[in-house]
Amino acid sequence: MTSPNIKLEKYHLHKAHPEKLQFEMYDLNEYRRKSAEKAAIAHSHSYYQIIWFYEEGGEHIIDFKTYTIKKNMILFISKDHIHAFDNNLDVQGCLIHFNESFFMHSDIDIFLKYNIFNSQENPCYSIDQETSKTATAYLDLIRKELSQKGMFGYEDIIRFSLKSLLINLERIHQKDGNVRLQFNNHYELQFAKYKELIEENYQNGLSVSEYAQMLNISSKTLSTITRSVVDKPASLLISERIILEAQRLLRFTTLQIGEIAFRIGFEDSSYFIKYFKRFVGISPKTYRKNSL
Repeated sequence: MTSPNIKLEKYHLHKAHPEKLQFEMYDLNEYRRKSAEKAAIAHSHSYYQIIWFYEEGGEHIIDFKTYTIKKNMILFISKDHIHAFDNNLDVQGCLIHFNESFFMHSDIDIFLKYNIFNSQENPCYSIDQETSKTATAYLDLIRKELSQKGMFGYEDIIRFSLKSLLINLERIHQKDGNVRLQFNNHYELQFAKYKELIEENYQNGLSVSEYAQMLNISSKTLSTITRSVVDKPASLLISERIILEAQRLLRFTTLQIGEIAFRIGFEDSSYFIKYFKRFVGISPKTYRKNSL
């Protein structure tokens, strides 16, 4: 378990160079050796990350869980998720980074973003040998395009190859779980868009009605959607995201309770303490103490 830091580092991809391709792919072993101790300290980033471990061995922390690395395990790290590598610099695999702008925001992109990259319960897939071959073929195509930057349409080929890779991985994952993909399910897509809006605005104290207005639907319809998809009221999803961020800051930083409250949109720290206790059952101070 990593120790909390005064400041939780957040890394960015080409933030100062928006003109660059908002995508990078690395050999995992080279990346780990280059990043050394830095990657083993809990951190977050403003981009999406895919980590494919070729062999078993070691562990990886994502938020509050530690995952034992298995052969052909793929981890999906979303924006703002806190994670850390272990100290094994001999790890073998592939690492992909890409920014939000690399998604084209079609219905399938939104579905993939919130089904693969925002699963708190299980942000990792283990793939079989056949799927590994398919994934490798897509990565080889991406590598080829990266080697000839500037060619006509090269960015689109990389984008579509990444998208195809994610769709294939999701097909296998849902096939194993006997769940059909529902790209065309209206409620599923509206729910994903609602989750996206929460992610962008959870610190701003917006109400359910304000989110519903942004989606051009009524509050009643939004509640019907969330109850249909995850059997939760729309308001609870907002609260869960706020509490998740509070837990991350309590667990991984040494920020004062008042500072954490302010960061997640509370002007009154005493109200934040009551709010946190209502959902978690213990005070922020006790939660921090128990998580060390």
